[in-house]
Amino acid sequence: MFVEKQLGNGLTWINLDVEKIQNLEDLSKVYGLDKETIEYALDRNERAHMDYHRENGTVTFIYNVLDLEKDKEYYEAIPMTFIVENQRMITISNHKNAYVIDRMIAYLESHESLSIYKFLFASLEIISNAYYPIIEKMDKSKDEISGLLRKTTTKKNLFALSDLETGMVYLTAAAKQNRILLEHIQGHALYRRFDEVEKEQFDDAMIEAHQLVSMTDLISQVLQQLSGSYNNILNNNLNDNLTTLTIISVLLAVLAVITGFFGMNVPLPFMENRNAWIYILLSSAVLWVILAQVLKKIAKKS
Repeated sequence: MFVEKQLGNGLTWINLDVEKIQNLEDLSKVYGLDKETIEYALDRNERAHMDYHRENGTVTFIYNVLDLEKDKEYYEAIPMTFIVENQRMITISNHKNAYVIDRMIAYLESHESLSIYKFLFASLEIISNAYYPIIEKMDKSKDEISGLLRKTTTKKNLFALSDLETGMVYLTAAAKQNRILLEHIQGHALYRRFDEVEKEQFDDAMIEAHQLVSMTDLISQVLQQLSGSYNNILNNNLNDNLTTLTIISVLLAVLAVITGFFGMNVPLPFMENRNAWIYILLSSAVLWVILAQVLKKIAKKS
């Protein structure tokens, strides 16, 4: 959506929906955006960072925004562009991060006068807060999947755990990049030009960024441990099954040897005894039981 709002003191916020702009050259002609900035806005794989133009004082911020629409089986983050100039801030959005614009408008309506950087850092805090409901949902799904896997370790549940782990890796990486961006701002000469209100808002955004990294990193580690644990369980189950099959094959081999021995066409004991097959079966059964117990003890020790 196209938005143009007054922040107060002659400052302006403009939001451009890149999907509704038919000619991208208009961004350069009408709004004075350079080609590099436009490429940042269109690059879905752009990482979070800050770009400072010394010539005109324009600062471009790329920040990772949570994509609430799952194109795959897990959540991902997409970049959003913030361009700060002397008297205005331009955001470039699309349908996937349009919800952030709605929340920014709501925040602006509840505050009468804002500086550009106070509004910027408040927006970054809004973006960080948007992660929390999804992360809590993923944490709840983690507990549900873990409970299901304790009952039955099915492929469906394992795939669900894998998708959850993959999504959390993406969100953790996005949160860490956002935190690094804020740390970069804090170490930049730009930070020293902020007033007390802007620094306070920046500190709030930094706190949320650190908290988001802590939450995503913790859940990601738990998911990795769960995945590793169930992989070990599956490997142990496979080893147990192979051991059982080996024992059965050994026991069957013993019976095959005995029956094969007495099936030879040569003189053998009990050849004239009509009940010899009973004696052979009984002795085979006793030997089979003894050998089974021995193999079980060996398997338990190993």
